[in-house]
Amino acid sequence: MSRIGRQPIAVPAGVDVKIDGSTVTVKGPKGSLTRTVHSNMQVALEDGAILVTRPDDTNLNKSLHGLTRTLLHNMVVGVTEGFKKELEVNGVGYRAAKQGKDLVLNIGYSHQVTMSETDGISIEVPAPNKIVISGPDKQKVGQFAAEVREKRPPEPYKGKGIKYADEHIRRKEGKAGKGGK
Repeated sequence: MSRIGRQPIAVPAGVDVKIDGSTVTVKGPKGSLTRTVHSNMQVALEDGAILVTRPDDTNLNKSLHGLTRTLLHNMVVGVTEGFKKELEVNGVGYRAAKQGKDLVLNIGYSHQVTMSETDGISIEVPAPNKIVISGPDKQKVGQFAAEVREKRPPEPYKGKGIKYADEHIRRKEGKAGKGGK
């Protein structure tokens, strides 16, 4: 049986969970999230905890069991604590700035790259080389961070570009010069 799927999800105080058939809505201090789970999964609220059960042990249901539980757990964590991704901008003259609700990047192109905040996502720029993306939906935060990183991914020779704060760039050695002929 799924070790993850069996675990109940504790619902902290101040979080409201509504289960309407296969639609689960979680409301908390950081916002509200709604997700439709697969029709095979049964979701129930018992004793202040969310329980996910599956009807049988087919491969599909076994794989959906842990997935559904993890998605619901991420919703509960998102509306209470939220999720954030930190990005670093490395390179001479590379910098990030916030103008209104837009993220403006100077990353070596002939033009500035502008990205707008989407709903449910907030962008902070605590330093010219640091970007913090936060919000209650883990998937949206990760997707937006990936889109920002995609504008100038880090290169392996000098490490210039936009990288995650916890990412390690495998460096390569440059061209080796020819022997003295």
